[in-house]
Amino acid sequence: MLEARLTIDPAFRVAPVRRRTFGTFVEHLGRCVYTGIYEPGHPTADEDGLRTDVLALTRELGVTTVRYPGGNFVSGHRWEDAVGPVERRPARLDLAWHSTEPNRVGVDEFMRWCRKAGLEPMMAVNLGTRGVGEALALLEYCNHPNGTAWSDLRVANGAKRPYDVRMWCLGNEMDGPWQIGHKNAAEYGRLAAETARAMRMYDPALELVACGSSSSSMPTFGAWEATVLEHTYDLVDYISCHAYYEEKDGDLGSFLACATDMQHFIDSVTATADAVGAKLKSRKKINLSFDEWNVWYQSRFQNAPVPADWPVAPRLLEDHYHLADAVAVGSLLITLLANSDRVTAACLAQLVNVIAPIMTEPGGPAWRQTTFHPFAQAARHATGDVLRVETDSPTYDTADYGEVPLLHATATTTGDQTVVFAVNRSVDRPLSVTVDGPVTRVVDATTLTDPDVYARNSAGTPDRVTPRPLPADGTTVTLPPVSWNVIRFA
Repeated sequence: MLEARLTIDPAFRVAPVRRRTFGTFVEHLGRCVYTGIYEPGHPTADEDGLRTDVLALTRELGVTTVRYPGGNFVSGHRWEDAVGPVERRPARLDLAWHSTEPNRVGVDEFMRWCRKAGLEPMMAVNLGTRGVGEALALLEYCNHPNGTAWSDLRVANGAKRPYDVRMWCLGNEMDGPWQIGHKNAAEYGRLAAETARAMRMYDPALELVACGSSSSSMPTFGAWEATVLEHTYDLVDYISCHAYYEEKDGDLGSFLACATDMQHFIDSVTATADAVGAKLKSRKKINLSFDEWNVWYQSRFQNAPVPADWPVAPRLLEDHYHLADAVAVGSLLITLLANSDRVTAACLAQLVNVIAPIMTEPGGPAWRQTTFHPFAQAARHATGDVLRVETDSPTYDTADYGEVPLLHATATTTGDQTVVFAVNRSVDRPLSVTVDGPVTRVVDATTLTDPDVYARNSAGTPDRVTPRPLPADGTTVTLPPVSWNVIRFA
């Protein structure tokens, strides 16, 4: 039996749990919107054409915020095409995903969906093919009460009260050559600063997110953040981070340790932001919005053929996740929570069908993927403050990250209850973990595991991989190999 210890002390608090950590992402990509959240002919559809089975699963998932409408899609999107009478809305080519966008869902439909799901919207503006004027028009449409052209148009479209969107993303992945309207750091930094300055003329209290690097593997990583923030430091509140992971070449050990890379990403961007702040002699701190993160088998997408036509809502990026994917997602969630002092917003990309925790079939069922469960449990049980934990754990060697602890964990506390979130990265051995600190007994514990690390859920077997009770002995629990675990202590 492998053994580890985890020490917690309620005096060593990182930061409050940030509710925006449990955000997700809805993009007009594949079937995320059409036959995902919206399907008028579905048996569960409501009066707005929204799938109520997906709404119920979204609430169960514990989502707090949703970033919309992209993603790469936003850099070619004309938001005005998707408001007003549906029968008058023009269809447009979406160059980002080689699809046709029918514009049956737009700002108003999305906001109605957010209201029904109890979510905060995080809107992205198009700084690829558009600029300051279009961003201001969208802001006025969403947030101004009435009495102007754009706000009166919203009222005429059925939304008397403003949407009061507080958080805005200034474009998407503008460092990427694949992005429509791709710019270098100086070009983007200047445009983002101009847009932010103008938006703050309307409302100084808006929360604005500047585009960071789309991956830490980008050749401009680090230099991009430094240049962009030199232009925007006093005008924005966040710099964004995006990261995706997958198991490569059968290297399960490295994959289970992918949160090591996320931690490096967070440390690097934080250090860069603070260096720019020091250079500018500013006392302000820039926070991180990790507004795209997930397991995504990009190698499958890169090798997929491009369709000859321009379909509406094709099946794109529909990864079917297994247990090991869910454990990796849990480890990434642990990292986000452990950095709650600087990562104050995050979005699992995406919500439905597209690399998502929720899957649907057109006209058919919706079900939970394996990755649904770590997110839902963290959103439900991570409350109060995040604690800084110390682990004494066996280690193992990985090809990608060197020596890595088998135990990856964090903890949150409300004072009355402490919850430990833990992953056992061992591919073949259980790990006995004893928790030291002001905890007396386990209230309950669950584990997400399976003898087959590649076991999946499906429409026919939706509960093949689901949390099960985990026995405890005092303050000691034994974590199965390749497992995500939630232990609640009195």
